[in-house]
Amino acid sequence: MEWYALISAALFMLLALFATGLPIFLSFLTLNILGIYFLRGSFDGVMMVVSSMYNTGTSLSLAAIPLFIFLGEILFRSSAVNILFNGVDALVGNIRARLYAVSIMLSAVFGALSGSAMAVAAMMGASLLPEMRKRGYDRDLSMGTILAGSSLAPIIPPSVMAVVLGILSGVSISGLLIAGVLPGLLLAFAFFLYVVIRGWLNPSLAPVSQQTTLPWRERAVLLLRAVPFLLIIVTILGLILAGVATPTESAAMGCIVASIICAIFAKLDFKALIEAVRSTAMITGMIMVIMVSSVAFSQLLNMSGVTFELVDWVTGLDIPLVLMFIALMALPFVLCMFIDQIALMILLVPLYQPIVSALGFDPMWFWAIFLINMSVGGITPPFGYTLFALQGVANDVPIQAVYRSVLPFIVIFGLVVVVLALFPQIILFLPSFL
Repeated sequence: MEWYALISAALFMLLALFATGLPIFLSFLTLNILGIYFLRGSFDGVMMVVSSMYNTGTSLSLAAIPLFIFLGEILFRSSAVNILFNGVDALVGNIRARLYAVSIMLSAVFGALSGSAMAVAAMMGASLLPEMRKRGYDRDLSMGTILAGSSLAPIIPPSVMAVVLGILSGVSISGLLIAGVLPGLLLAFAFFLYVVIRGWLNPSLAPVSQQTTLPWRERAVLLLRAVPFLLIIVTILGLILAGVATPTESAAMGCIVASIICAIFAKLDFKALIEAVRSTAMITGMIMVIMVSSVAFSQLLNMSGVTFELVDWVTGLDIPLVLMFIALMALPFVLCMFIDQIALMILLVPLYQPIVSALGFDPMWFWAIFLINMSVGGITPPFGYTLFALQGVANDVPIQAVYRSVLPFIVIFGLVVVVLALFPQIILFLPSFL
């Protein structure tokens, strides 16, 4: 069977298994076992799958995943949310579209602290969105800022998705984490600029009369209360950039610092800590079982010879590298609307990895943009997971309105990706210090 027929059959079978409601890890495991039987005519190669699952599950690099998840859980289960909200609110001050700017900045901060776009969208939708609507802010633009800000979570470190992508692609996890800092800040600034311009052009979107002005001394106090929480980000990024700790060690230190700061400045008690541990175990278990059950997929591709034939076919195409890059980015952008982000990475990275090498793309640059592409896929209609996380807490809002609210920010994402593609040093500058 030709390579394209094998890939098409594998993708069709995987999507069909997803459509049945079968858990992602069982879908990949079923595909691997059936693929081995098809290629070898027996189930003799199943032990190869078991060996791959064991080797992946015992990789020390995966230890960063539960630590980053635990870090986010600590912050969400203490009163850090309110403290950071008041601090960011005080920092923004009394500008038009103030709460839009607060929404973007706060989502970016919580994204950097937790690494979970869905968690940030749900938290902001439950806490900030009702206040924005109460003060007369436009509903759709309010939801759009929350979704856009939360989508920065997988990009700005610490990021669980960056850890998974680094393991799958073979790129330095530290480098991939650090590479997201400047693109994340650039996206946040672009979102901020957009809402300020919208508010200036259409004052009815953010009525000034309902904004609150605090004396500068009170604003300074609120801002100073939030400063200790920024030490968490500084600890993680500082240890990685200094080269004195791995991402796993940095994540562990981040958890320690977060626990101490939340215990002193917030309301982290023993009950909240136990709940954080329990939630971390459940989320980590889900991610780990997907990882160990799907990593053998790349071995299956190599066994079938599909990977080598695909690389030969791609490198033999007489088309410009620019068009090839666009095509490689367009596929995950579309598929991420329908498939879980981690599952899609596990599906595509083994196929992309040899192609990226053969075409001569800088791996750090390519995979960093790939990660951004995956992030925007999470907020892209019709099936972006983050959209449903927000709609779940704003259940009086129709899903069509949620779809409509995020469209301008998807366009901004696209424009920023073009800038990052044209100016690779925006991505590569910080990793060059490692």
